[in-house]
Amino acid sequence: MLPIDRLRANFPRASALVEPHFDVLRKAVSFALIGVINVAVDTSVFLLTYSYLRSPAADLRPLDALAQWCACTSRDTIVLIAANIMAWVVAVSGSYVMNSFITFAAESGRRLRWLDYGTFVASGILGVIANTTALVVAAQFMPVLPAKGCAILTAFAVNFSMSHFVVFRPRSKVAARTR
Repeated sequence: MLPIDRLRANFPRASALVEPHFDVLRKAVSFALIGVINVAVDTSVFLLTYSYLRSPAADLRPLDALAQWCACTSRDTIVLIAANIMAWVVAVSGSYVMNSFITFAAESGRRLRWLDYGTFVASGILGVIANTTALVVAAQFMPVLPAKGCAILTAFAVNFSMSHFVVFRPRSKVAARTR
């Protein structure tokens, strides 16, 4: 007997409450598991970029100039932001592909489309803004690696919501055939 069948038999009221949301829950779990892979990619790229950008290389003069011109932040904050955005650019493409083929396979037809990719990236911009803001704020109170963890959790909530309600929303059959 499957766990859902046991739930139905033993807890019919709870089953009636859970079943309508089971598909969204399955998608959230799948999205989170793919997110674990993306966290590894994002964090690796972030740490490599962050350590490189913090080096005293002369190539970093543009970041120093930007920090001085802006006069609104420090070079360390600009380095955090630059490393975070570079890591996001690498991770967002892999995330789109995996979510198109796994989490939102029914909605995407397991096809990669430039328009959907553009929408995914555009919706991800909201996530990277939330992620970067959380990173910069959290880095004021804790070391960078735990701050990155807080930023990733913040972005998960934003990115799943945008993917579920905007990017991979169910399409009408007529619109799906025209693509």
